[in-house]
Amino acid sequence: MNFNYYLPVNIMFGCGKTAEVGEIAKPYGKKALIVTGKSSAKRSGLYDKVNDSLKAAGIESILFDKVTQNPLTTTAIEGAEFAKKNNCDVVVAIGGGSIMDCAKAIAFLAVNDGDINDYIFNREKSDEALPLVLIPTTCGTGSEGNGFAVLTNPDNGDKKSLRSNAVIANASIVDPESMTTMPKRVLASVGFDALCHSMEAYTSRISQPFTDALALYAIELIADSLIDLYEGSADMEKWEKLTIASTIGGMVINQAGVTLAHGMEHPASGLKDIVHGHGLAALTPAIVEASWKGAEDKFARISRLLGGSGASDCAAAIRSLLKRIDMDITLSDLGISEEDIPWMAENCMKVSAASVANNPVVFTQKEIAEIYRRSMER
Repeated sequence: MNFNYYLPVNIMFGCGKTAEVGEIAKPYGKKALIVTGKSSAKRSGLYDKVNDSLKAAGIESILFDKVTQNPLTTTAIEGAEFAKKNNCDVVVAIGGGSIMDCAKAIAFLAVNDGDINDYIFNREKSDEALPLVLIPTTCGTGSEGNGFAVLTNPDNGDKKSLRSNAVIANASIVDPESMTTMPKRVLASVGFDALCHSMEAYTSRISQPFTDALALYAIELIADSLIDLYEGSADMEKWEKLTIASTIGGMVINQAGVTLAHGMEHPASGLKDIVHGHGLAALTPAIVEASWKGAEDKFARISRLLGGSGASDCAAAIRSLLKRIDMDITLSDLGISEEDIPWMAENCMKVSAASVANNPVVFTQKEIAEIYRRSMER
């Protein structure tokens, strides 16, 4: 056995913790760029709470609120220029994975010159970025727990991660109370994304004992909370379970990577601007059906945690969960057509080579195209 585990993330967990953001951010800068989406943080009152806390701690702030789902490289570039123009020295993100990922890229580009695509494809490297304080408002991506920032290039549809220890947050404020305002459809999508992170890290060919232990714990937490919360439970203990599991999911993929579900989803959402969790829901069962023999013991454990009986019915257990959260969907439902498959399969091999290689069974481009086809039908 031979492995490394390195993840210098500073997670501050607890209900009501968001109110402390000013004091938490104070060591990192005097003027904050607050990164949000267009409306949700403002509508929920969270933006005002964060801004007031920063002001009370003597930190000026300015708002950048142009981030959308599947954030674009061009938006990150615009945000970085805005940060530099306004002399911001710390970045505070309020939102889901798209917002946190874009904030990471903004912090990175604010101190690094050159084409962001060169950094994404590892032609250039840097270990510098502005300090980052992340406040997740959805329990799904786990971006607060890793050094990934997933971005889409609008010029060619490439959706790929900027990966650098420089974009690991200086402080991640994980507050379950901040999650409770999510609409049900968002909860279902992000909750399934969190589950996929831990399932994929657990079955990855580069998994290791620490990621295995964390991933199994996270899968169990999600199995014990997601459906109940979706069905209307207000139990704060269940919100804590799902929130912890989401952060763990981000941490384990930092070490063990993701596998084919994420590898195949990125071309689909890069092409059609699909909600990430919906793309995963359409793809994951077919991928598990094709992959379980490559890690039979691990898929059996996942299946049993989700109510199944063994590896061969793991996909069925996942489908059962998806039905309970109204996510029993296909790629066809999401606007993907047969004509899109050749490009997606080729793009998957291009932008997601590591995810393809991490999968328990390594498939060819032709086989990936066939999995896309199977994912178009129930």
